[in-house]
Order: sequence, then C-alpha cells, then structure tokens
Amino acid sequence: MEVKVKTDIESGTLVEIHCKEITGETERLKRYIDRFDERIKGSSEGESYNINVNEILYIESVDKKTFVYTSGHVYSAEKRLYELEEMLDEKTFFRCSKSVIVNLDKIKSLRPEVTRNIRATLVNGEVIVISRRYAVQLKKLIGLEG
Repeated sequence: MEVKVKTDIESGTLVEIHCKEITGETERLKRYIDRFDERIKGSSEGESYNINVNEILYIESVDKKTFVYTSGHVYSAEKRLYELEEMLDEKTFFRCSKSVIVNLDKIKSLRPEVTRNIRATLVNGEVIVISRRYAVQLKKLIGLEG
C-alpha cells in the first residue's frame, strides 16, 4: 500500500482511496477514516473527556452505569449501552453479550470454548467473553461461518 499526502490551501481535507478492487481491508480503512473524528462523551475522576471511537476497546454496562475502556483508561459514559450501540458503526462495534459491546478492530485473537462461548483476546491482552447467544452472529460478521 502506498500513502501520499498533498497539501492544497484552496480546499479542505479530502481523503481518497484508490484500489484495484474493494476488499475487506479497504472497507475497514474507509470506516476508520469515516470515524476518525467521531467522539463519545465520558468522564474520569471528575474531568470530562471526548473519547475518540477508534481508541475504544469495549464498552460495558455494570449496575446501570456505562463504562468505556481504552488502552490504559476507563471512562464513565453519559449515555446508556443501547444508545451507544445505536450511534456506533455496526460493522466495527459488536454486541457480544447482554452487557458488553466490543470494537472488532481491537480483537487480536478468538478462541472457542467448550461452552460454545468465544474468548476474545484484545490488542492490550485483556480477555472478554462473547456469549454463545452472539457467537453465530459474530462468525457471520467476520466471515467464519461454516
């Protein structure tokens, strides 16, 4: 892949992707660029933050509170889990259990369990469980159905 950056004082920022064919990688790159400036409001230790969605590992609901996890930080979100799920790109953010939404781009590996759940290891080494209720849907989404 070749990357070029050109400056043009006459126009705003424009990102074009030129490719021989549209692949899963090019679609993922487009989704990443589309979400580049997308943010979620959150707070930590009394301070407010705008969290870039590309930095989110997963989002969890615990005792009617919503938490957003990034590498190294946990934020309390203003919105409920279902509200965030509606906002986020469904091809990137996947409801993997009743209380968790995971960023598929942050999954490093998947391992099936005998219980038909799937263990997902994230890029930071953290492990989350994809419940068997959502496992079939995940396999279809990432092309592992068989």
